[in-house]
Amino acid sequence: MNFWDWSVIVFYIVVIIGIALLLTPSQRNLQDYYLASKKIKWWQSGLSTMATQLGAISFVSAPAFVALKEEGGLKWLCYEFSVPLGLILVMGIIIPTLHQGRFISIYEYLETRFDSSTRSLVSFLFQIGRGLATAVAVLAGGLILSTALAISTTSAIILVGLVTIIYDVLGGIRVVILSDVLQMMIIMVGIILCGGIALNLAGWGDSWSLISPERLKILDFQHWGFSPEGKYGFWPMVIGGIFLYASYYGCDQSQVQRELTVKDVEAVRKSLLINAVGRFPVVLMYCLMGIFIGAVVISPESLSKMSSVMNLDQEAITQMLKNDPDRMVPLFILSFLPHGLIGFILVAIMSALMSSLDSALNSLSAVTIRDFYQKYFRLDGDDRHYLIASKVCTLFWGIFCVSVAIIFANFGGAARQTTIVLINAVGSLLYGPILAAFVLGMITKMITSKAIKIGIILGVMANAYLWLFTPISWLWWNFFGFLVVVLVSSIFSGPKVFEKKASRLKEVFYHTKEGEGLNWKLIYIILIFYFFMIILLCYLIEKS
Repeated sequence: MNFWDWSVIVFYIVVIIGIALLLTPSQRNLQDYYLASKKIKWWQSGLSTMATQLGAISFVSAPAFVALKEEGGLKWLCYEFSVPLGLILVMGIIIPTLHQGRFISIYEYLETRFDSSTRSLVSFLFQIGRGLATAVAVLAGGLILSTALAISTTSAIILVGLVTIIYDVLGGIRVVILSDVLQMMIIMVGIILCGGIALNLAGWGDSWSLISPERLKILDFQHWGFSPEGKYGFWPMVIGGIFLYASYYGCDQSQVQRELTVKDVEAVRKSLLINAVGRFPVVLMYCLMGIFIGAVVISPESLSKMSSVMNLDQEAITQMLKNDPDRMVPLFILSFLPHGLIGFILVAIMSALMSSLDSALNSLSAVTIRDFYQKYFRLDGDDRHYLIASKVCTLFWGIFCVSVAIIFANFGGAARQTTIVLINAVGSLLYGPILAAFVLGMITKMITSKAIKIGIILGVMANAYLWLFTPISWLWWNFFGFLVVVLVSSIFSGPKVFEKKASRLKEVFYHTKEGEGLNWKLIYIILIFYFFMIILLCYLIEKS
């Protein structure tokens, strides 16, 4: 790191905060601050969503998983199998219903369909789960960035957290989306540059020959995820993944809020189509980058150069990569890229981390203000009061996430890893039950508010049992949690629960009239074929 590298980083920070300052005067009310008055372009919303999904963890951890981590390899691609299928459900049923409801917090829908306590319950679960998960993401990003910038983990967390909080508080959702679009472009350039330079150093043939054949295995049809060996089995990845992604893209405020900023349902679907089609190619690029960088860093010549740059002996470098493979990409950047470009790539890592944090803070603030502050504490405030309260609430959640991340950072290594696993598991405890509440509310009018609350509570408890007492993959929790809520709420609602369900399902699934916009029936069929094309491509990679 030299003057030019830090200049690039400082320039990027100034630009992002400058954009936020320019957007601040246009804010008049909550619609401006949280929904950008529904003036965001569909492609901006789509790229913003993808930037959040493919954050700093993917930029650094995916290549490290492919190249170095135990039990790792190209099986990372398995996480992308179900994205097109899950998004069919989101595009067809969930998002159109939420968008037409003109909500700021998507959990307002649960009050209109069920009752106030259902809304408050699910909103509270979201805030706890998303707040802690965001803190863990900030910690993971801080650990990565600290290596690259040669600063402490706490300092890295504060740096990224402070910048993100400033532009998020000032600019609201508009600056979140616009900065995410910029960050997505920087991330893509970063992948191409890092991967291209590593490929040039290692060569195509040598890169593939150096990787263990075990790491090329992607498709595992033998294991069903009911034992520890089936962690990356095909069936849990596909079946559980459908429910995971449907819930994440359709029932998580941090994702859905972007979709509520575009003008109509047609635009929402186009936005989501970007993610349905675009995620797999980007993740494939991450994985290829991992193969090429991995081939570089394991060579004796590279170890010598890295030890010289980092002022450590080769044994220390080897041990560092063994103990913490996520340091592979930062070490490669610092050792093999020219100054100036080092700063740009580190900006890509910072951008990826910020894109995950900024949307979480804005969505947490939106839910807190709409579902609790306006509802229970201040019912008669004017637009200015609620706008100021929203900024204060964003600041609060920013301080919360950064503070919790610093606390986790100061745990011992083993305790920290346990905490990360613990917090990440919380999401899968909740996703299936929350998805069931939304879907049941949309496809049938017969489910009662009492029944859905009982179902949600029992669904979460069932997932907790699977977590504590069985080796079943966490991906299955998303499916089983959904199934428990459907069965329990149906039983408590009575035998006529699915009366006229077919006509109701058709009504909410298509939404747009014939002849208006794109042919979404055909697009959904194409996405199913796209799913099979992904599987075929993975098979060809595995057999090559």
